[in-house]
Amino acid sequence: MTDTPPVGGQPAAPTPEPSVGLPPGPVDAPEGPPARLWDRMRDDPQYAPEHLALEAVRRLGPEAAQWAARVRAEQPGASADVLADQAARKFVNLARLSGAVSGAAGLPGAVIDVGVLAWTQARMVLHIAAAYDVDPLHGDRATDLLVLQRVHKVAESARLALGVAAGRERADALFGLGGQRPLGRVMLQLGIRLAQMAGVRAAKRMVAKVIPGAAIVLGTWANSSATKDLAKRSRVLYRSRGVAVPEPRRR
Repeated sequence: MTDTPPVGGQPAAPTPEPSVGLPPGPVDAPEGPPARLWDRMRDDPQYAPEHLALEAVRRLGPEAAQWAARVRAEQPGASADVLADQAARKFVNLARLSGAVSGAAGLPGAVIDVGVLAWTQARMVLHIAAAYDVDPLHGDRATDLLVLQRVHKVAESARLALGVAAGRERADALFGLGGQRPLGRVMLQLGIRLAQMAGVRAAKRMVAKVIPGAAIVLGTWANSSATKDLAKRSRVLYRSRGVAVPEPRRR
């Protein structure tokens, strides 16, 4: 399925090349946000979700497209709903394991944990999009991520925020902006924004527990519950947009 660019302004990010013609081999996708993304989010914590969404489409979109092509070849009779369910189960299980991946205590550990969870959830959304034949490499997927993860209520505000974040990326690359504020305040703001993106309802309670020496671990229940809810929203969205793969005929 081909997406059309947003109307009434520039796309938030350049539209990636379509997934047709991708090499058959698996793409090496990072299990958590890459170091460059962590640096970008730390330098611009207010727009951390937007930076994560843009990088997820760039880094994880090819993996999702190749996964969909591979499982369709391996399971030619499977419907799009079946493939989406397979993706959801895989990443809900990964989300259960993402809490405390850093092994660090206090605020730094909490920030890393919610960042890995948000990255895992973005990976799942892109796989579900691919299951419904919606191009996971298209720039509009970053907008979808922010709306589905309830960072923004509507697509238009998400596109505007993505445009700001993309502009800040370019400015930072040219002029080396960022790193001007106290690290503790930056980490707290970053943790709150990533917890919001990951759908952790207990974000306020979690932040309240951030005291010197206190270990912060996101519970496996909170992780899997938030990720299951996101999977349901993603299936509803992409089922309505995608090209349905018919169920096999019963003899």
